[in-house]
Amino acid sequence: MTFLESIGRSTVEKVEYIGGLAIQFWRGLVSSWRINPFTGSRLRWKTTVRQMAVIGVQALPVVCLISGATGLIMALQGGAELRKFGAMGVVINLVGTSMTRELGPLMAAIVVIGRSGSSISAEIGAMTVTEEIDALRTMALDPVEFVLVPKYIAMMAMMPCLTVAAVFSGILAGGIFTYYTLDMTLSVYLQRTAEILMMRDIVSSMAKAVAFGTIIVHVGCFEGFTVTGGPEGVGRSTTNAVVKSIFLVVLADLLFTAFFYFFWR
Repeated sequence: MTFLESIGRSTVEKVEYIGGLAIQFWRGLVSSWRINPFTGSRLRWKTTVRQMAVIGVQALPVVCLISGATGLIMALQGGAELRKFGAMGVVINLVGTSMTRELGPLMAAIVVIGRSGSSISAEIGAMTVTEEIDALRTMALDPVEFVLVPKYIAMMAMMPCLTVAAVFSGILAGGIFTYYTLDMTLSVYLQRTAEILMMRDIVSSMAKAVAFGTIIVHVGCFEGFTVTGGPEGVGRSTTNAVVKSIFLVVLADLLFTAFFYFFWR
């Protein structure tokens, strides 16, 4: 295979992958209304609630710990440089805007990828290998509706909540720094932070949370549905789900940041 052939084959494979994700996303979106407790089955609604607990509640301590450490690290690093210019008060702006716009949603997404994205891919991959997905199709049941949609709805409900928790944890950690370096009380610190935050920061954070959650659940499910090769394939699909989710989340973060920078200042 020549160099140009390898580039062409790789390009076609990537386009096919994006197309498969787009088709799965549309099918999941169309099927999502059936999860409504007033129209859907009780079993699927209970499954959705269980997924909310796994994706959101169980991930909350890790998200808060990592985001708090990130906020404190940012405050320490920023304070070390801003001290040279006598602008220690700018640390409040640095931590507040950075955690709200970028690091809060990103830290929450990375934790969810490691916890839930990998487990979703492994779970569905095991179902594919043991032919449980084929059994659903044989019974005229849509695997997207029965397997993907509960996870998708749970992710859409929990990802913004985890993002809010990540942002608040990072900002509170920055308050620890200002308390010991600027003798600023927590109430004054939070008031200053609320003054510097704008609506575009909050909208950007929530939009990223929804987009990141969509990427994580669909990449994990797609890798699980397309697994081949038995148990080794399940391991490969889990690895691919984590790597591709991180790449697409960072790419989406770049696109959102560029959009808000150029079109909403």
